[in-house]
Amino acid sequence: RNMRVGEPWDIINESIHQTIARTINTSGTTLVVLLALYFLGGEAINNFALALIIGVVVGTYSSIYVSANLLMVMGVSRDDLIVPAKEGAENAEEEEQPPEWLNRM
Repeated sequence: RNMRVGEPWDIINESIHQTIARTINTSGTTLVVLLALYFLGGEAINNFALALIIGVVVGTYSSIYVSANLLMVMGVSRDDLIVPAKEGAENAEEEEQPPEWLNRM
């Protein structure tokens, strides 16, 4: 909500900065387990663990660096980044009511 007035590049850049630590932490802990599987898992599981290690590294790289650049190449505008209003919401100020079945409980 704070970034609604920025340019697309600024919004994407700030989004990367906000998520990079969480992405690296998640990938790092996954890699620790996969490295343990690779070195301690035995011959039967080595190739499987290696494939997963490569997948985690490539996936982490692409989620951080490739996807943002791809959005810019595709020409994403500020309007594309704004969440659209719900369909059928005639009066946006009216508070949404819970479904009827929930009131019966």
